[in-house]
Amino acid sequence: MQKPAAHAIIQEPRVRRTEVSFRDVIALAKPRITLMNVITAAGGLFLAGRAGRVDGAGPSATTVLATLIGLALVVAGANALNMYIERDSDRHMARTRNRPLPSGRMAPRFALWFGVAMSALSVPVLAIGANPLTALLAVIANLLYVLAYTPLKRHSHSALHVGAVRGALPPLLGWTAGTASIDAAGVVLFAVMFLWQIPHFIAIALFRKADYARAGLVVTPNVTGELASRHTIIRWIFALVAASLLVVPLGLAGRGYLVIATILGAVFFTWGCYGLRAGTGDKWAKSLFKFSMLYLVLLFAALAVNP
Repeated sequence: MQKPAAHAIIQEPRVRRTEVSFRDVIALAKPRITLMNVITAAGGLFLAGRAGRVDGAGPSATTVLATLIGLALVVAGANALNMYIERDSDRHMARTRNRPLPSGRMAPRFALWFGVAMSALSVPVLAIGANPLTALLAVIANLLYVLAYTPLKRHSHSALHVGAVRGALPPLLGWTAGTASIDAAGVVLFAVMFLWQIPHFIAIALFRKADYARAGLVVTPNVTGELASRHTIIRWIFALVAASLLVVPLGLAGRGYLVIATILGAVFFTWGCYGLRAGTGDKWAKSLFKFSMLYLVLLFAALAVNP
């Protein structure tokens, strides 16, 4: 088992300039992650509206706008705080060393206050524009990501599961914004997102395990080994496919979705099993990572167009 590198003393890089560029401020929010969270929340809102769970009608335009803006704020805030906390380890990874903080283009204090401000602003936006339950879920997601997942990454590969809880909350948050309640349908949407993230991120960890070890972050392949990680991927894909079919008996989708979800799940599971063959290496892990993204997009698209 590879042990993570130790970084006992954080030496802040010298900030090369005093002004902060707009591009670097946007980078703090991790825009691709923020956008993905907003899209999955919008999916929850759309399904809640189609189901007409609030007085026989869907959420108002004000509720939709407030939910999406509020979610974007809370995710952006959490991502900025994550960058602040991980600014040292980010300098040791190829994909993160050019971020605003490890590169020295931005003072850590700016990122800290930006993250706090965005996180705080999201609460009244969601509480007033949607409902208190949605605001509470957003606060829980923020705290899980910043105070649990981020520090736990240096100590246990179980951080992945904590992070997956946070990542699975946006569609449930969208559902509660449109229904003002947590019910079976919302829980299934949460479960699909939670289960999807495990094989998705283990695939990333497989082809970036050296980077993670160098940064002192504990990931599944560096703890359980590569073969065990591939078996883990298969088990979680199986659970994901099963959960994805539960929306049909709950009335959120019909036969068209059932057929598409079954085919997508079969391809995903088969490609996961292919990874058990000798010699597949990083090429397979990268391809599984890419297909996992396509799988999620197509699954939610099928859910949206197949009532």
